[in-house]
Amino acid sequence: MFIYLSKKIAIPNNIHLKCVSWNKDQGFIACGGDDGLLKVLKLETQTDDAKLKGLAAPNNLSMNQTLDGHSGAVQVVTWNEQYEKLTTSDQNGLIIVWMLYKGAWYEEMINNRNKSVVRSMSWNADGQKICIVYEDGAVIVGSVDGNRIWGKELKGNQLAHVAWSPDSKILLFGMASGDVQIYDNQGNFIMKMTISCLTNATGAVSIAGIHWYAGSGGYVEPDCPCLAICFDNGRCQIMRYENDENPVCIDTMMNVVSIQWNHCGSVLAVAGCLRASNVEKEFNVVQFYTPFGEHLRTLKVPGKQMSGVAWEGGGLRIGLAVDSHIYFANIRPDYKWGYCCSTVVYAYTKPERQEHCVVFWDTKNNEKFVKYVKSLMSITTSGDFCILASKADDTQPQDAEVESGSHSRYVLILCNSIGTPLDTKHIDIDPLFVTMTKTHVIAASKEAFYLWQYRVAKKLTALEINQVTRTKKEGRERVYHIDSNPSGASDSGPDFAKSFPATRDPICSITATDKTLIVGRESGTIHRYSLPNVVLIQKYSLNSRAYHLSLNCNSSRLAIINIAGVLSLLDLDVSVSSDDGSGNQASAGDPSKFERKDVWDMKWANDNPDLFAMMEKTRMYVFRNLDPEEPIQTSGYICNFEDLEIKSVLLDEIMKDPERPNKDNLINFEIRSLRDSRTLIEKVGIEDASQFIEDNPHPRLWRLLAEAALEKLDLKTAEQAFVRCNDYQGIEFVKRLGNLQSEPMKQAEVAAYFGRFEEADRMYLDMDRRDLAISLRIKLGDWFKVLHLLKTGSGDSDDALLEQAYNAIGDYFADRQKWVNAVQYYLQGRNQERLAESYYMLEDYDGLERLTATLPENHKLLPDIGQMFATVGMCEQAVKAYLKCNQPKAAVDTCVHLNQWNKAVELARTHNMKEIKSLLSKYASHLLEKNKILEAVELYRKAHHFLDAAKLMFKIAEEEAQKRSRPLRVKKLYVLAAHLVENYHEQVKMSQQSKAKEKKSEATFALAGLLEEDASSADSRIVDNAWRGAEAYHFFLLAQRQLYGGYTENAMRTALHLREYEDVIPAVEIYSLLAVCATASRAFGTCSQAFIKLESLESLGPEQRQLYEGLALEIFTKHSPKDSRAFQLESSMDGPEGKLPTCIVTGLPIQEYQFWMCGTCKHCASEQEISKYNCCPLCHAPVG
Repeated sequence: MFIYLSKKIAIPNNIHLKCVSWNKDQGFIACGGDDGLLKVLKLETQTDDAKLKGLAAPNNLSMNQTLDGHSGAVQVVTWNEQYEKLTTSDQNGLIIVWMLYKGAWYEEMINNRNKSVVRSMSWNADGQKICIVYEDGAVIVGSVDGNRIWGKELKGNQLAHVAWSPDSKILLFGMASGDVQIYDNQGNFIMKMTISCLTNATGAVSIAGIHWYAGSGGYVEPDCPCLAICFDNGRCQIMRYENDENPVCIDTMMNVVSIQWNHCGSVLAVAGCLRASNVEKEFNVVQFYTPFGEHLRTLKVPGKQMSGVAWEGGGLRIGLAVDSHIYFANIRPDYKWGYCCSTVVYAYTKPERQEHCVVFWDTKNNEKFVKYVKSLMSITTSGDFCILASKADDTQPQDAEVESGSHSRYVLILCNSIGTPLDTKHIDIDPLFVTMTKTHVIAASKEAFYLWQYRVAKKLTALEINQVTRTKKEGRERVYHIDSNPSGASDSGPDFAKSFPATRDPICSITATDKTLIVGRESGTIHRYSLPNVVLIQKYSLNSRAYHLSLNCNSSRLAIINIAGVLSLLDLDVSVSSDDGSGNQASAGDPSKFERKDVWDMKWANDNPDLFAMMEKTRMYVFRNLDPEEPIQTSGYICNFEDLEIKSVLLDEIMKDPERPNKDNLINFEIRSLRDSRTLIEKVGIEDASQFIEDNPHPRLWRLLAEAALEKLDLKTAEQAFVRCNDYQGIEFVKRLGNLQSEPMKQAEVAAYFGRFEEADRMYLDMDRRDLAISLRIKLGDWFKVLHLLKTGSGDSDDALLEQAYNAIGDYFADRQKWVNAVQYYLQGRNQERLAESYYMLEDYDGLERLTATLPENHKLLPDIGQMFATVGMCEQAVKAYLKCNQPKAAVDTCVHLNQWNKAVELARTHNMKEIKSLLSKYASHLLEKNKILEAVELYRKAHHFLDAAKLMFKIAEEEAQKRSRPLRVKKLYVLAAHLVENYHEQVKMSQQSKAKEKKSEATFALAGLLEEDASSADSRIVDNAWRGAEAYHFFLLAQRQLYGGYTENAMRTALHLREYEDVIPAVEIYSLLAVCATASRAFGTCSQAFIKLESLESLGPEQRQLYEGLALEIFTKHSPKDSRAFQLESSMDGPEGKLPTCIVTGLPIQEYQFWMCGTCKHCASEQEISKYNCCPLCHAPVG
């Protein structure tokens, strides 16, 4: 931070000022003084020049109004920024509230208690309430509209100061005795504040000021001290909250008059007077402190008696009331910022977030990347990289902590120019000063400095990366105490214990280049070390403490800005000849006579060791060999100085709206030699300019000359100039120009070289060289223009070129995900590969299918298209694509992948592929392992392995039957299994037909099929008796249906038929059903036989058998075991030609010669009965 006096305004009639206040939002300055003096001023920036912004712009008084109303001396002035009101009070106790109306201030309200004088007034943070304290102990709290909220008399207390807490819940009252009492916002006493800073103080004290920063601009770090209480004897304490038991205590060693925080709570200004020990006279000063009590700067102010201090809203200026003058001082804040790789990195605080918001603003593309860092301490940049130093987050464990067993307190984060963290280091020393070179980061506390040789992975080969991982981490980090004398020997790893011993002469600044490290100490001693091996080469002694150090590009000269803002230079490359052996003070490197005052920033040129730019107040000076050029008015911070151009950034303007940085706030300045050369070229001529540049050589000037010579087609001078600035491409271009005959052609080439492509285009077309215009546009990648030129050309344009243009435009749209437009151009450009991709991205599968059809066989694109179809589950289309490019294996794999096993098996058979069976069985066994039997059945069925499917299905049906599931379900399972067997029969028959070479009768096919079945099928039982299970359960269900329907005799006959199926349905079930049906139809003879069978069953236990016997006894004691009608059962079941078929509708034998047979299951029914049905009762096939 640097501060200097910039302006002085005199109050008429030499009226002494008593108080001053600066409106933070609107910029009005109110000052009150003797004889009722009250003035409102406003400093307005008035400039038409875009570069003259901020402090550099001229400031004039846009308002200078005297407010009449007070008769006595005005002692208190305070602003209400939210409501644009000014509240003032004089020695008579008169309070006036002023309001702004049509650009002038008018009285709005007046109040006079007539009892006592107002000592202090304070508006709360939102401007809704004002608290007024009187000397006699009266307190009044009022609202913004003039209504009294409450009043209170604090008896026995003489009040002097009042302050609101940021949340408006607490009021602090400062007493004339020096006590501070804490009250709530309703006037109830809470407690008396502990004042720690007055320990060991003697004599009476009074409070000079209480200011509680409301957090409107965010906080420097979480839990930051913000309540400042200062006493007239110079003692001050800064607290985190009203009952903070551990406040920051400062002894300013001055008589304090007034204090105030800046807009973001980062700097506290303490104004008063200082009595020098050796001088009788007192002089006015303003001391600046951080919230943690660190002293930043001292500003001496002329005049006798200072009475007030006020910050401007942006924190860039401070107003001081001294005697009958207002002095203004400009402040150059130490922003946390840096510049790397055309990116400005800066940090600011937001009220709503605890972290610092770090913005990486790419000035080339005007893009910004934001990163949030807790407790950020500094930003340092070099080359393409940036170091963010911060306090370690206590909540997160660290690698370093795990390794060392202790908690590292600070973190260094290495970032690239878009804020991506590349590496971090946890360190134990406080990084108060950080500098970096292309290879090292150096961080210093007051006692020690730490070196980290950083590496960036992208620049390492695989071999180097391996070496890095093998080498110990210690080789990259070292720590040295400032009082040690490093010899460059291979030190062990970073021993942070070295860094803790205190030193009498602390470090105050550091800087480094690739080969030199400079460390400044508070006594004025400067240490020079070599890098990368740290060896103390020399010590130099200066008269003052260095604040900012900077080395030029070849490390031959050091620039030093001291704490008072004086810039001096020190030559390092003078031969060393030291008489005294201690080497503490060398005769070499005495400071030169160069000296400049009020300097707050400087930058050496990156490419010239004798060139540097510096900021002196609001002027920028450029020095060449210590000779200054005429200054430039600006208040920017210097980013970069290269190629005779200075890049400067107006950080003050950016910080006004840090979320939206504007390119207008980045300014390029050309130094005089560049400006002069340009003027000479334009106004005098190339020859004179050439002579001037010869006398003041610089690559940038030669390039300027070369470009000017090219414009005038002075090829000889251009070539010489390109040679002087080592521009090989330029030399080649000049040679190419020399080979051209036509003058207009040369001019067109030069226009293209300078990027004036439209002009070059026009020239080529005027020469009727459309081909050159096209090739220029092709080089530029402007394919729209190429297409336009090709279409507008007379005659036939080159088809290949036209296709190339269409495809390039297609690529342009594809890159932007505009696939619809891309398709149109790819179609015209016949680019089938990209067309396929575009269709796929658009999900236009019809288009993809059409494309497949148009492609020739074995086209390289077909497998890719097949893959595209496969990924979206379109099996048929994928197979077509694969078969077209002769990849049946891929087609089969796709079918398998998409579960289309029938297609897979069919393809495998067609193309004689053996592995499909193993694949199928593997997948089936996988399903069976997971007990997914039905899925396995479906798999086999789809793959046309009907017999395997049927086996599984029979297994399921048998398991369900054993579980005694519902008979209908079991019947359905048996029917499904039988259907699968029928499918198997059909398959065998078809395969025989296809095998037959010559024509044979259908009977022969069937016979051959049956023979094959017989030969191949080991499971002939399943094949032969496929319908047996279905029949059994069909009749079992039919018998019960008939029984419940009242057809008892038919039920009994069906039950008798069930006796043939004891292998399918348990005998207990069959004979129990038969006994029930026989009893119901009063056929007790048949019933008796059923009971005999039941009692003889081995599967029954003794208890069940006993139950059956008891039931039989009960029945047959009532009824004799004879049938009521004689059933000719055995005879009726047999016909003249053997056993009669059973009707599947009624369960009775069919006596007629004409009957119906199902085409699917081959079961019979009487024609009369089946006519009532649409489907076969057994297999459910439609009745034909």
